[in-house]
Amino acid sequence: MAAMPSRNWSESEVDAAVRDYLAMLALELRGESFNKAAHNRELRQRLTDRSHGSVERKHQNISAVLISLGFPTINGYKPLGNVQGMLRQVVHEQLPPLMDLVATDVVAPQPLVAVDDVLSIHVEPPESSPPSTGEVHPEYVIAGRRPRSINYLEQEARNQSLGDAGETLAMQYEHARLR
Repeated sequence: MAAMPSRNWSESEVDAAVRDYLAMLALELRGESFNKAAHNRELRQRLTDRSHGSVERKHQNISAVLISLGFPTINGYKPLGNVQGMLRQVVHEQLPPLMDLVATDVVAPQPLVAVDDVLSIHVEPPESSPPSTGEVHPEYVIAGRRPRSINYLEQEARNQSLGDAGETLAMQYEHARLR
């Protein structure tokens, strides 16, 4: 069977693919199950003569765009580069509802530390040590393991929350120290 010549995706096709992908991602972020193959079939019915593989590759392109923006992606859609410029634009246009979902899913404040005597947390600073050479010692390398994927939005939200809790504790300490 001869391969069909590839043709560019129209704006309406890209729009439909991005909407489908973001709908699946929203389900995944909420912990709800969905069927990727069924989504692929339903999406192809709305597109003009696109193959199963073509839709899969477009979803992988969407993963690449989301990763470049620091967003989570759907498990199983590995990012695929060589992204159509229009795809980036459409993803940007359709992200606001997803940003709200990600923000509510991810932003969980760190619990504040309750300390009876806030001045008791004071410790002397550590001794300074020579700067690191940046070498990785072989005993710290785990062979044969792939690095885990990082959800940068979740990590940033945790860092922000932890930083806020630390600032609150530092302010309590300084108020107590100055009294």
